[in-house]
Amino acid sequence: MEEAAAQTGAEAIALLRELGAEHIDHPGGTLLAHLVRVRDRLARWEARPALQLAGLCHAFYGTDGFATALLPADRRAELRSVIGAEAEAQVHFYASCDRTASYPTLASPSPAFRDRFTGRTWAPAPPQLRDFAELTAANELDLVDENPDWRTQWGPGLLTLFTGFRPLLSDHAWRDCEESLLTA
Repeated sequence: MEEAAAQTGAEAIALLRELGAEHIDHPGGTLLAHLVRVRDRLARWEARPALQLAGLCHAFYGTDGFATALLPADRRAELRSVIGAEAEAQVHFYASCDRTASYPTLASPSPAFRDRFTGRTWAPAPPQLRDFAELTAANELDLVDENPDWRTQWGPGLLTLFTGFRPLLSDHAWRDCEESLLTA
């Protein structure tokens, strides 16, 4: 299983390179470097292989915070063929989040997730919300660790966000949030 995940990760990195991710500027350096670090952080948190692959590919369709897309959403099958259906579905879910509308309610008993592509608002299942929270934390903590300006500008708000997400985060993720956001 680990060997298959490693091969899939290598194929995903090859696709990222083919689509130019190593030449795209990102607040965490290059997009490719950031994506690899997000995957590695999820691995340290002992996330399952599909979530690690989603971390590696989370910006394929752009996000609410990073508009550059490597593939348009109508080409989802291309990414799915490389990382599998479960990981690709999480990538699309992550990309579709309207953060301003969704973040305040995601850890509440009645979560309301707004899809920025369709405008639809709905309540995702708890496992999907937990994966989303883990991926969000891994993504944002990488930026905090890599970019001092990011830490200064967004760190306090991220601590508030992840404190609210605490019921959705693994113990590994929460400890990393505390270590990254409570230290200068």
